[in-house]
Amino acid sequence: MKTHTLLLLAMLFAGNSLFAQPLERPKLVVGIMVDQMRWDYLYRYYGRYGNTGFKRLLREGFSCEQTMINYVPSVTACGHAAVYTGTGPAVNGIVGNDWYDRKSGKSVYCVYDSAVSTVGVGKPVAGGMSPRHLMSTTIGDELRIATGFQSRVVGIALKDRAAILPAGQGANAAFWYDDANGHFISSTWYMDSLPAWAVAFNKEQRAAKYIQQPWKTLYPVSSYTASTADDKHYEVPLPGEDKPVFIHRFNQGKGYDLLKYSPLGNTLTLDFAKAAIEGYDLGRAATDMLALSFSTPDIAGHSFGPDAIEMEDMYLRLDKELGEFLRWLDQRYGNDYLVFLTADHGAINSPGFLQDHRMPGMGEKLGRAAVLNEAISKQWGIPQAILSDAGSQLYLDTAAISRAGVPLAGLQQFIKAQLKAVPGIGDAVSIEEIHNGYLPAPFNDMYINGWHAKRSGDIMVVPAPGVKNGSIMGTTHGTMYPYDTHIPLIWFGWKIRHGSSYRSIGMTDIAATVCALLHIQMPGGTTGKVITEIF
Repeated sequence: MKTHTLLLLAMLFAGNSLFAQPLERPKLVVGIMVDQMRWDYLYRYYGRYGNTGFKRLLREGFSCEQTMINYVPSVTACGHAAVYTGTGPAVNGIVGNDWYDRKSGKSVYCVYDSAVSTVGVGKPVAGGMSPRHLMSTTIGDELRIATGFQSRVVGIALKDRAAILPAGQGANAAFWYDDANGHFISSTWYMDSLPAWAVAFNKEQRAAKYIQQPWKTLYPVSSYTASTADDKHYEVPLPGEDKPVFIHRFNQGKGYDLLKYSPLGNTLTLDFAKAAIEGYDLGRAATDMLALSFSTPDIAGHSFGPDAIEMEDMYLRLDKELGEFLRWLDQRYGNDYLVFLTADHGAINSPGFLQDHRMPGMGEKLGRAAVLNEAISKQWGIPQAILSDAGSQLYLDTAAISRAGVPLAGLQQFIKAQLKAVPGIGDAVSIEEIHNGYLPAPFNDMYINGWHAKRSGDIMVVPAPGVKNGSIMGTTHGTMYPYDTHIPLIWFGWKIRHGSSYRSIGMTDIAATVCALLHIQMPGGTTGKVITEIF
């Protein structure tokens, strides 16, 4: 009797194992990054948004209102890497869009890889792009591992770094825009040739059609009251234009590069994203992931600045595009998809705009390696003590300084004094001082989180608030100030409750949260924490 009972229990256990329910996950995860989207764009144009785009995300999703970039520098490569690795440059190694390499004595572009070839441009071209420089796994990498590599992960953007770094080392594919022919291309890191669906998409020559379409405002220019007048002295004309005013045309350049300034660059990106979802049949089996980035707001934004009519119109159009995309996802996946929307960085108001309104603002060159080297040569006899000023960091030739018998501390003090005399430079700080907590919190921590021992410089040039690296025209980003680091973060769809939080949340918390939702391991370098409020 006892043996019979044990046998029955064993059979029941086996039956339960055979018919166990699979772990519940969404069919598709869509990470959306809007390049250079300041947090305040959600509300600055709120009254003009429709009900299907940003308003729907806010109405039905969960908004983390105080999401901040928690490292320096706040630039595209770092932002895209941080969101998907869950850690900053100090760990993932992406310390800028480019950086100085002490071993080779050359500048390194964040995704350039001489060991791969470009595909999608006819015959493969030696030298291409890959995630080789990324030192941590990503959300997508961990999703692939967790599902025995059944999940498919795809990155898409006009910018190569915005497609590659989010997708990660183990992605199935990453695609980016080729200025020369208006096609989406990839590299041999991912594939030997483009898939048939991508070839078919490129043959449609959508870029050639879109580039012929001028950019006119959606509504009468006089209705853009959240922006300044159309023609301001601090706006930068687009290539081929005499003035930065509507109507903008994009067929004046070489190839298809100017399309990246047009809102139709966002349209092209979404067109290709839909083609990829259908071409790969994403969400068919295991949970898949699409890392999607809109590059055009940043490319155009650098010229016009945050207060231009062009940026208001850009976001009104993007709002419509997002609404249509969400409806498209609804039809394909029902309630079985998860979206998070964020940005890689914000942007400073044009210093010209700030000056016009009697607010602190100016343009200033921050690096100044050439000027400093000349002064050092005269006083200390070292011809090139500063090897590079990439990313507003000074890389010192410590070997040459030592050979010259010059005390390093004394030379650093000289350099810092020279920099502090420049009006727009708030401070100049050695990495040793930062490690000793010299700067006020949280800025000191942001510099520590952004400094990598093998890739970063020795002296950090800290701009004053309201100072743009360069002229007073247009905009840029890269600092620790809120205009560069306060970004939107909205969760939407599968298992997300409606609500909002005003707790301070770090950009690096996004990856940990996605992985918690999916019940997968966090990326290897993750330093962020789970945002529990969204559950």
